Amino acid sequence: MRGVLGGRWRRVARQVGRSVTVWAVSTVTLLVLAGLLPDFQLQSADGDSATRIAVTAALGAGAFGVLSAVVWPLLVRLLLLVPALVLGLLVFALNGSLLLVALRINPSGQSEAAPETAVIVAAVMSAVASATGGALAVRDDDAYRRRLYRLADRRRRAHPPCPAAPGTVLIQLDGVGHDVLTDAVRKGLMPTVGRWLAAGDGQRPTHRLTPWRTDWSSQTGASQLGILHGSTFDVPAFRWYEKDHREVMVCNRPTSAAELQRRAVERTGDGGLLTVDGASRGNLFSGGADEQALVLSIATRRRGRENRSRAGYFAYFSDPANAVRTALSFFAEAGREIAQSTRARARKQRPRVGRGGLYPFVRAFATVVERDVVVAAVMGDLLAGRTAIYADLVAYDEVAHHSGPRGRDTEKVLQRLDRALALIEKVAEHAPRPYRIVVLSDHGQSPGETFRARYGLTLGQLVRAGCGLPVPRKAESTHSGAEARAAVRAALRRPVEERGERHRPARRRSEPIVLASGNLGLVSFPDVPHRMTKEEIDARHPALLTTLANHPGIGFLLVRSEQHVGVVLGAYGAEIPLDRLDEQPGPLAAFGPGAADAVRRTHAFPHTADIMVNSWYDPADGEVLAFEEQIGSHGGLGGAQSRPFLLSPTALSAPAGDGEELVGAEHVHRVLRRWLRESNGPQVPLTEADEDRRAA
Repeated sequence: MRGVLGGRWRRVARQVGRSVTVWAVSTVTLLVLAGLLPDFQLQSADGDSATRIAVTAALGAGAFGVLSAVVWPLLVRLLLLVPALVLGLLVFALNGSLLLVALRINPSGQSEAAPETAVIVAAVMSAVASATGGALAVRDDDAYRRRLYRLADRRRRAHPPCPAAPGTVLIQLDGVGHDVLTDAVRKGLMPTVGRWLAAGDGQRPTHRLTPWRTDWSSQTGASQLGILHGSTFDVPAFRWYEKDHREVMVCNRPTSAAELQRRAVERTGDGGLLTVDGASRGNLFSGGADEQALVLSIATRRRGRENRSRAGYFAYFSDPANAVRTALSFFAEAGREIAQSTRARARKQRPRVGRGGLYPFVRAFATVVERDVVVAAVMGDLLAGRTAIYADLVAYDEVAHHSGPRGRDTEKVLQRLDRALALIEKVAEHAPRPYRIVVLSDHGQSPGETFRARYGLTLGQLVRAGCGLPVPRKAESTHSGAEARAAVRAALRRPVEERGERHRPARRRSEPIVLASGNLGLVSFPDVPHRMTKEEIDARHPALLTTLANHPGIGFLLVRSEQHVGVVLGAYGAEIPLDRLDEQPGPLAAFGPGAADAVRRTHAFPHTADIMVNSWYDPADGEVLAFEEQIGSHGGLGGAQSRPFLLSPTALSAPAGDGEELVGAEHVHRVLRRWLRESNGPQVPLTEADEDRRAA
């Protein structure tokens, strides 16, 4: 008993010692800043003794620390209605205001600071206090563990007791292909993943790595909808035109995401993978989870109990030191992007796309703010003991679109993602129940220059030329379809449409609508209510299909014939019905096994475009030509974009049998549902007959 009490007193003494040390360091920081900044004073105009100045600094530092601990969380909760990205920029002003209040209530009454100076002083003090506290906690081996236990105890008191069965946390590394992950492990860039796979150190692996193959539409909208809701039906691309509704659907538009989720639920008959005690964090779709944060499909709803899409920002901003540190990291990342893009231009690096405008801030949001908010939400879910958690980290995908899938820029992002996985693993050790960590990706990325850069015109201009329509001299660029841009727009509560993505395109109905999804293009004629046949297109625009099929930047076309059979068109007059592709692949031969099945499946979708256009693909170096302004792209067939990964614990059953290949996000969904059953997790209410029907 005496030893227990002695240990408790020693812990209290260490905690008091750390608090006093942080207070002392903050006091010294305040004194140094008062000496350096002319608009910041800790003494009266007539001068004070050194002792009085030190006391004034100590009282000011103490008052600022107390206000930061007590008042800051209340301010953030009150300001949660402010757009999240704007709140991030307000961090400095709010912190400076707290410092002014601390100086005003200082009993000495001698300290003062200009408002702009107070912002600087508060930011420096918060950063120094956070760094000092962190350094002291590292020196104490048990400090971090005790903090996690306290958080876990607090969560357990707020929630019912957790079952003993293990929970499952699924982390999606958006856009990281199987080959990119294996190379990163081989280079030592991702030591956490390497340790799980026991790469090179003779240990027994705790995880297995399995590649899987996407559908033709190799992008997050289709893949994540299939993974979370079990259906990729009628999602032909990232964006497409629906003639019956006369609207353009865009997967990362909140209204479109909500509609796609509704259709998937209606088709499958269940709410999704996370229907019982699940949490969805940073995703396009909810998966049927009760706990949702930063989920795009609910971003347009009015805030309420059923809509907590932005609630994750509170956990992120509630700590002033964390908020300041991440705000500084945000601007540091933006500066890093500017430096990297400047260096690429100076070296005349090819391929290259524009990285100016707001892109540095979009990248910083994806690689700093979005990552930290999602990881913090997952940590909270682990400590609350939730049964199933699914979270999406979009950092790599955003950077790879503009810097390429491989290179120093993306390697740095992979290193940070690995550290995020290590943190999640550490927190899981202190959760009230055991957890199995599954890591997966939704697609990969294929390198290559843009179609516009190689040929000097966009796909839209080529289509207009083939139709005999006037072609504007200046090419209209297509915006990136990266998920991070939608997350930024949702955080700012700004309209989510971009140029070329209008709900109802305002143009003459006789003109074609040309949309791009990576290296997949879609051509639709809005004045024809049905999907046009090859014969109808030839009668209307005799040169169009020939112009497209014989262009060196295009790999193949898919159109419908009068016999309601799909036809693949290629160069030199190649014309192969879909039912003959297995023995006569023609232009699909370069795209590898599975291409014919993917094309046939997409042909059966109700909203497949009149003309589906897949770009050229070079199997030798894996390059494609993006119809968007991206040098790392995905969305169609060709190369690494169609080959994501599934990293699963060996404690779970193998994802596929011997010789069996994981094909399509719907297959991955069935595997994940099986694993949840093995862990006595949430049961998606489907019978075996339903499963067999959907598998077929």
